[in-house]
Amino acid sequence: MSSATTFYDFEPVDKTGSPFPLTSLKGKVILVVNTASKCGFTPQFSSLEKLDKSIKSKHPEDFTVLGFPCNQFASQDPGSNDEIQSFCQVNYGVTFPVLGKLEVNGDQAAPVYTWMKEQMPGLMGLKRVKWNFEKFLISADGKVVGRWASTTKPEQLEETILKEIEKGKKEGTLASLKKEGEQAKLS
Repeated sequence: MSSATTFYDFEPVDKTGSPFPLTSLKGKVILVVNTASKCGFTPQFSSLEKLDKSIKSKHPEDFTVLGFPCNQFASQDPGSNDEIQSFCQVNYGVTFPVLGKLEVNGDQAAPVYTWMKEQMPGLMGLKRVKWNFEKFLISADGKVVGRWASTTKPEQLEETILKEIEKGKKEGTLASLKKEGEQAKLS
């Protein structure tokens, strides 16, 4: 989708294989992570869940982690979408959305990943994801505003995410502000 201008222009599939319109997340700051169930970084699911809960406790309408399982790196997520969902919930208590398995690199890469990599290339301009648990930060208006390697721990990103939420507040792009505006119109 070369005409895409924001993250919200995409519809990857959910765990059932149905389209998941990212417009449903419009106005949220989103930490996008390509995940895997059998990777050395898999324990980051716990940290991602804690980060999600911590930020949502202060900004319930304005943030989410969004997981995209991927089996491209050493076949470390071989299970079905149902098996992956169960694994995340049973082993790490994951409550944030984990969508359907996809590819992040190559000819079969999901369009949303192709777009994110074009918007924010990695080190030395590389337009590929290097490994599982690479992270992209999406602003409330759907732009890629950050990218981190697998080795970056989720808890290290909390301050950056909170600053991005504050920026969205100032710009009037946050979901909670739009909701308040709609409620004010109804009053």
